[in-house]
Amino acid sequence: MLLDTPICDFGWQAPDFTLRDPNGHSFTMSDHLQNGLLIAFICNHCPYVKTITDRLAQDTGLLMSKGIGVLAVMSNDYREYPEDAPQKMLEFARENGFNFPYLVDEDQTIGKAYGAVCTPDFFGLNADGRLQYRGRLDNLGRSQTGEREPELVNAMLQIAQTGQGPRHQSPSMGCSIKWTRG
Repeated sequence: MLLDTPICDFGWQAPDFTLRDPNGHSFTMSDHLQNGLLIAFICNHCPYVKTITDRLAQDTGLLMSKGIGVLAVMSNDYREYPEDAPQKMLEFARENGFNFPYLVDEDQTIGKAYGAVCTPDFFGLNADGRLQYRGRLDNLGRSQTGEREPELVNAMLQIAQTGQGPRHQSPSMGCSIKWTRG
């Protein structure tokens, strides 16, 4: 089911969290705030995520080179969707050249705390951990030169520079997060 993300709640204080990657290494959100932090809710099997993996790897590499932290969180119920299991996450990250931590939200509390609705769902935080961006990777429109318009990169660079996100944001869209039943 295709879903759009809600409009950005500017200034919302993102809750801190500690999650593990599939190898068991712990990562704490607040340790990665730096000049800002991008939290990407993604999964392995979503066709919307699969479509953007090359650009996601490239764009996050650029952001990290500018001192902006990046964490990816997988909140899907991987018992019902085995393509998203932790071992598969390792393969997916390696195959797609992800250089950021890809974390397992085992009990889905982080996805719920953030109000994540789809994959991909991007949260751009400033250095104080306040939400300044909730949008998509690329603007659907093209720049005047015909190149893709990297909305997420531009927003995160602005947040790193000013602490404030752009007022115009295009909602992300993708597959619904697969919540545990019951």
